[in-house]
Amino acid sequence: MTEPPVRTGAETVRVPFPHDSAGLTEWLAALLRNRDYGTLAELRRARGGTNAHIRAGWYGGDEHRDLFERVAFLFAVYHQGRSVPSYGGGSLGAAARRIGDGAGRGPDNPGARRLLARVVASRRIPWRHLQHAIVRLRSCEQPPPSWTDLTEDLIKWDDRRERVSYRWSVEFHMPASMARGAMHASAPRPGADAQTERNARKDSTS
Repeated sequence: MTEPPVRTGAETVRVPFPHDSAGLTEWLAALLRNRDYGTLAELRRARGGTNAHIRAGWYGGDEHRDLFERVAFLFAVYHQGRSVPSYGGGSLGAAARRIGDGAGRGPDNPGARRLLARVVASRRIPWRHLQHAIVRLRSCEQPPPSWTDLTEDLIKWDDRRERVSYRWSVEFHMPASMARGAMHASAPRPGADAQTERNARKDSTS
């Protein structure tokens, strides 16, 4: 569906259809709550082109269809084998602080440092490295970044004024005492994941 054209005198101007990052997140979470694993499996096909990708792309409006399809792919990769959606929290830089093991996480983990360095060094959106980061978070059983915030950050990736990659670096290397306060401030809305767990239990008994 597209917005109807607006007539201004003798000229017809088409109003751009806006994107909806939060709407994408809610739609993806609903797929898990409704146990629509077939659609999620379609989203995990990296090449795209499926009906599921097309549906995800509609949330990107006129300008960001491909980007939204790719974020949906990352969401599906993270949630493979899971029945309860995680809305995540914080930026990708903040989430990368959680990558690692008992020997060290985030800035104290060489693998996490190398991964974040590759992400922020890219001039174009580093989809392959982002997928690697999401897979690492999943394997470490750590929450992902906020899917809504991640989508908005990637939309602004090429905007030098937004300095997305720089902000991710700052949040990754932030001292632990400061990072705890920042992560608390950027945490998912209260009860978000708890609510999804209750919804999942309710769905399973309906």
